[in-house]
Amino acid sequence: MARRKKIYEGKAKILYEGPEPGTIVQYFKDDATAFNAQKKDVIEGKGVLNNRLSEFFMTGLNNIGVPTHFIKRLNMREQLVRAVEIVPLEIIVRNFAAGSMSKRLGIEEGTPLPRPIVEYCYKDDKLGDPLVTEEHIAAFGWASQQDMDDIVALALRVNDYLAGLMYGVGIKLIDFKIEIGRVYEGDYQRLIVADEISPDSCRLWDIETGQKLDKDVFRQDLGNLADAYTEVARRLGVMPKNATHAPKPKLIN
Repeated sequence: MARRKKIYEGKAKILYEGPEPGTIVQYFKDDATAFNAQKKDVIEGKGVLNNRLSEFFMTGLNNIGVPTHFIKRLNMREQLVRAVEIVPLEIIVRNFAAGSMSKRLGIEEGTPLPRPIVEYCYKDDKLGDPLVTEEHIAAFGWASQQDMDDIVALALRVNDYLAGLMYGVGIKLIDFKIEIGRVYEGDYQRLIVADEISPDSCRLWDIETGQKLDKDVFRQDLGNLADAYTEVARRLGVMPKNATHAPKPKLIN
């Protein structure tokens, strides 16, 4: 098998050139990082779980008319996606106070917010992905005002979908982050949801117990991260009810 051309390697994924123009193969690694990669580990099966969960969420969004870059899952660790021009922002939607918001504003974790709050971080690992305002975004040309209107609309639709889906399986959607990509169809630009949606990019708490089922398990040493992600996958029906950790297949290039 010919070795594929690697385009980019991040903390949790590797991107390879796709089989057709305008496509990319997205490979999910088992690497876990926190605090801007100051804490690292390898969690066996994490990449398989995130691949399956991201497929599930992206397919659901596509089905309700929220456009995403997802085309199809290729195997246990890889999916085929559309190539996009990533807007250099992380879009964060918060339904409850947690994490950096609680630290910044002194609000107790788990406090319900009066309405979903959308925040933006500039994507730059060296700077620690700093929080920015719409004024920064406009001034530095990262996105136009029309883009921002579209981004907020997309983010809130994703929030409605994810929050309802999670509530139905006894999980509270505390917050999540997404990335947005630009695709061009002739002279026409369209914004779509890109990257991934998984417990790596969401805060998920059990409604009854408050148990954390997301990457905070790794950040705060609360237990086995693969167990938490497997529980989310089981509740959503992505994995059988009696499933244990997802297996770790061999990497073939």
